[in-house]
Amino acid sequence: QVQLTESGGDLVQPGGSLTLSCAASGSGFSFFSIRWHRQAPGKQRELVASISAANNANYIDSVKGRFTVSRDNTKNTAHLQMSSLSPEDSAVYYCNAFLSAEYDYWGRGTQVTVSS
Repeated sequence: QVQLTESGGDLVQPGGSLTLSCAASGSGFSFFSIRWHRQAPGKQRELVASISAANNANYIDSVKGRFTVSRDNTKNTAHLQMSSLSPEDSAVYYCNAFLSAEYDYWGRGTQVTVSS
């Protein structure tokens, strides 16, 4: 069992930066792919970025060059560094640890609001 807790969400001005953190408890963190999803009001949840157990990162086109996903297996944490934020980035951001359909864990989310 893995429990995930996101933190770092905040109100930030357009063009600003924010770093989200995902703290995991439980065992086997290093084996999981860590995914960051977001869901804005009235929109479907979307996968924004992911980092594999082998440390390979992937991003959706709209955040490439602005977001950076990382992980620290020694601390059971993952981070999503976000820069050049725009109002379109406003959403609840969720951390997801995925290994298989059976081992698929989610945090409760953290709110990011980009507004002047």
